[in-house]
Amino acid sequence: MAKGYWIARVDVRDPERYKDYVAAAKPAFEKYGAKFLARGGNFHRLEGAVRARNVVIEFPSLEAAVDCYNSPEYQIAAAIRQEVADAEMVVVEGV
Repeated sequence: MAKGYWIARVDVRDPERYKDYVAAAKPAFEKYGAKFLARGGNFHRLEGAVRARNVVIEFPSLEAAVDCYNSPEYQIAAAIRQEVADAEMVVVEGV
């Protein structure tokens, strides 16, 4: 079974409140087997628009990745994130 990946590009407007998002999201990530492959850090723009924070999260399957996002646990966290950051997020299936 192919793994699933969240790819998120984020500009954080309120770093202190973003910590609340990180804490609130943790139970969902643990429940759905998330493994962080990239979480912020240095990056190099090659083409197109960029955001300050880039995140790649691996899940055991595409279904787990989608279920994590849609879970009640993550939706609590998402509400916080949407108040304090601007983001684009996609879920992709691994090869």
